[in-house]
Amino acid sequence: MSTEPTKKLELHYTLFCDDVRLEAGNKLSFMGVFQNILVEHLPLTLIKFAVVNHWQGQGSYLSEVRILSPDRQKAIVVSQPTPFEIASGGFADNISFFVNVTFPKRGRYVVQTLIDSNLFHEQDLFVSDAPEAELVGASEAVN
Repeated sequence: MSTEPTKKLELHYTLFCDDVRLEAGNKLSFMGVFQNILVEHLPLTLIKFAVVNHWQGQGSYLSEVRILSPDRQKAIVVSQPTPFEIASGGFADNISFFVNVTFPKRGRYVVQTLIDSNLFHEQDLFVSDAPEAELVGASEAVN
């Protein structure tokens, strides 16, 4: 889609969360932000899961997000390609929502962001199970 080089595009951050809402004043609210998933037992199915990418640059692009299994051999989920445009010096947020995402086993899943069908960024998502005793107090800690 883009005829401009992706060097005019910069990814500022990627967030994983349960939900994203558009509020008054065109503000985004992120619910349930996380960087790892620690549960009592696996497999785990997330009813709703969002990947948020915040971009700066200029041009028109096509974004895709996919989550690969720990062995990188299977795509757990793949988003539909989504076009977005950034005016010169501007910003854009691209949000990919997934429903009923199942993580069958523990491991380091790979969240890939593609721009114009080319790999642009990878971020790890660690998924693990732990006995209930290890989970006590885990929700009180902020990393």
